[in-house]
Amino acid sequence: MVSDKEIQASNALINDVTAPRVAVFVGGTSGIGKLTVKALVATGASVRIYLVGRKSSEERTHAFIHELHALNPKAEVIWTQGEVSLLAETKRVCETIKSKESRVDLLFLTTGYAPFGARRETAEGIEVTQSLEYYTRILFILHLLPLLGEAEAPKVVSVLGGGMEWSTIDLDDLDLKKPGNFTVLNAQPLAVTMTTTTLEKLANNNPNVTFIHSLPGWVNTGNVNRGLDSDSKIMAWFVWLVLEPLIRLFAIGDEVSGQRHLFECTSAAFGGRGVPWHGKPGINSLGKPANGLFLVNSKCDCTLNAKVIAVLREKAQGKIWDHTQEVLRPYL
Repeated sequence: MVSDKEIQASNALINDVTAPRVAVFVGGTSGIGKLTVKALVATGASVRIYLVGRKSSEERTHAFIHELHALNPKAEVIWTQGEVSLLAETKRVCETIKSKESRVDLLFLTTGYAPFGARRETAEGIEVTQSLEYYTRILFILHLLPLLGEAEAPKVVSVLGGGMEWSTIDLDDLDLKKPGNFTVLNAQPLAVTMTTTTLEKLANNNPNVTFIHSLPGWVNTGNVNRGLDSDSKIMAWFVWLVLEPLIRLFAIGDEVSGQRHLFECTSAAFGGRGVPWHGKPGINSLGKPANGLFLVNSKCDCTLNAKVIAVLREKAQGKIWDHTQEVLRPYL
């Protein structure tokens, strides 16, 4: 375990030189993304942050941006509206960023929620949570990889469930369209598994970029209610009586979560580039103390899930990548 004291010491070294100069936060208007944005701005470093969110979050996000400016006048936070459950909108947002920037140092991705209700598709025919937790995130990465390649220590951090992959996913139904296949118990592990297999491939193909798939632990963001159907009274009672009390009991604090994810975004502990790190180097998904994909848990330790990842690498990675390319091709 990386101690919170070590994390705080590392984050204290973030300055105009070591901070990501240009950062893109997708899902940063609430929850873990918002906590991490605040932690980054609070370092006092000169940073430019693109904060991507839905129209419905614009008013409260402008209030948040005003708060951030008061906290650190050197930080430039740019509100960027986009309904990124839609891949066409994701492409538009990416094109906007690419038209303004020549480099991106950090891409931080947290969109999504647990789908406790029935399957709901976007206008593009993709289930909403799968789009947010997987397809949108991968599309952002693919569009911004050229800009990440221009940075000195580029990082992509996807917050979902690194280390919690399953080897038993149905490779013939990656969109969970077969009758009865779409449930929260299938959808979440599938998104986690597809994310890890694809990020590992991207890491292998882009050795200059550090990729992190983060398991955040329990953070009381209120997001557990977002996936509820309005007429699902039984599940609503379950969330109210069981899940919410458990989250309140075991959740780590907001400040702790923000600092830990800031550490993931900036420390050379993962891949060797970033804020200097003199502790034990992180181990990537290939089991090596080198750059690549890191599966990082809520205590900032690297987890391998080695047996499962080996099976996925051999039997699933190619099929998942081919399927992903087929879905995303019209939006590249």
